Amino acid sequence: MTDDPRFAEVERRRGEALAGGGEEKAAQRRAKGRLTARERLDLLFDPGSFQEMGTFVTHRCQDFGMQKRKPVGDGVVAGVGRLRGRTLYAFAQDFTVLGGTLSETNARKICLVQEHALKNGAPLVGLNDSGGARIQEGVTSLGGYADIFLRNTLASGVIPQISAVMGPAAGGAVYSPALTDFIVMVRETSHMFVTGPDVVKAVTQEAVTFEELGGAAVHSSKSGVAHFAARDDRQAIALIQRLLSYLPQNNMEDPPFAESDDDPEREDAELDGLVPREPDKPYDMHEVIRRVVDRDSFLEVHEHYAPNIIVGFARLGGRVVGLVANQPRFLAGVLDIECSRKGARFVRFCDCFNIPIVTFEDVPGFMPGTAQEWGGIITNGAKLLYAYCEATVPKLTVITRKAYGGAYCVMNSKHIRGDLNIAWPTAEIAVMGADGAVSIIFRKEIAAAADPRAEQQRITGEFREAFANPYVAASHGYLDDVIEPRRTRAYLIRALGFLEHKRLQNPPKKHGNIPL
Repeated sequence: MTDDPRFAEVERRRGEALAGGGEEKAAQRRAKGRLTARERLDLLFDPGSFQEMGTFVTHRCQDFGMQKRKPVGDGVVAGVGRLRGRTLYAFAQDFTVLGGTLSETNARKICLVQEHALKNGAPLVGLNDSGGARIQEGVTSLGGYADIFLRNTLASGVIPQISAVMGPAAGGAVYSPALTDFIVMVRETSHMFVTGPDVVKAVTQEAVTFEELGGAAVHSSKSGVAHFAARDDRQAIALIQRLLSYLPQNNMEDPPFAESDDDPEREDAELDGLVPREPDKPYDMHEVIRRVVDRDSFLEVHEHYAPNIIVGFARLGGRVVGLVANQPRFLAGVLDIECSRKGARFVRFCDCFNIPIVTFEDVPGFMPGTAQEWGGIITNGAKLLYAYCEATVPKLTVITRKAYGGAYCVMNSKHIRGDLNIAWPTAEIAVMGADGAVSIIFRKEIAAAADPRAEQQRITGEFREAFANPYVAASHGYLDDVIEPRRTRAYLIRALGFLEHKRLQNPPKKHGNIPL
């Protein structure tokens, strides 16, 4: 050991950085079920792999007594490490240091890891827990937010970006997470809103709590802002780790393959009887997904938001796929404003990062009604259509039952570059259901019959037998095959193998103009 005081100074300063706001404040957080910034990073990374960046940064503010308060690290811990051996960049705001508020200098630390992540083609995770912009610094702290937003945007579609909101995020602080690919919130302890309850009360006279206004339950079910809601910090970190296991490092790589002990040729006879004979009887599309994908591999995204469509990641024969599925248990699987947005964003993410898309289709059409029309179902439905049309990754569709009207076109039909489109024998592909079609086409004949009700039933039966099946579409080449449901897993796995080296280019452009 050297007695050189310069070495002792390094250790003193490092100790101050590691201590954050001190043990007392850290203990207060633990008592509330929260972890410190460094504890969160320790959980996220492989043991001993984290390399901190900007350890000794301090702020430069000289006003309002801040010149006497210059904590080492300045309220954010940032750096690079390994997760399951793969490079990962991350930052964690430290609420024990000046409330984790954003300053000009700690914003630069965040920007630094953003830039390194982009240059080195590795994912970025942000653990957000902040009181917002540091008021004492004024516009320079606001400028720090804008610097971060710009880098979020430039990195979008190049590297995966994941945000965990593990405390407050208010005002400008919400927009960095909103610009990233996925948001994880923690129940009861994290909140996101543009304006807080006090401002809401003053402006609109609405009395609302923090949790009611911007808690994890609200944002994961009502607004759709959050993709996941975790019970505590540890589960939030585990969700991030699992999510990253499905994602490539960047847009130039394929998602990671994982060997599976689930037989790729496995058949499931239960699938043959899963779809009810009655066209209006619901069933759970989760059961279809569970029985087709690799065992225990499905990670649902946006589980509690717009449940009439299911999206998430899974593996088929070890290959990562993005799943999009209509859910007959909710609103009969109809496409409405919320689920169209949900599906479109997920499809676009998969296309950004070379993840094949598998669609399970049972859709009666778009949701009717004034609320939907006035709310913009036309534009929002077009988002999902645009996303599927634009996607160049392998795209596979399985029609399990209904595929009606414009929704048939939207859900990755052959007409919008579906690579493999198959159907089960239970599929019904038509402009609309048999009852509705007959009441329009044969309106005069039914009205003129001696027993209109009996006549309608007779014609409907004949119409259903002739057209409510997959073979008309198959005869036109709009379906590649009609298969027994039990064969679905093996069929999709083989198709993914054949499509492994698919190459498709869209026309050269700066970017398209998605109907936002």
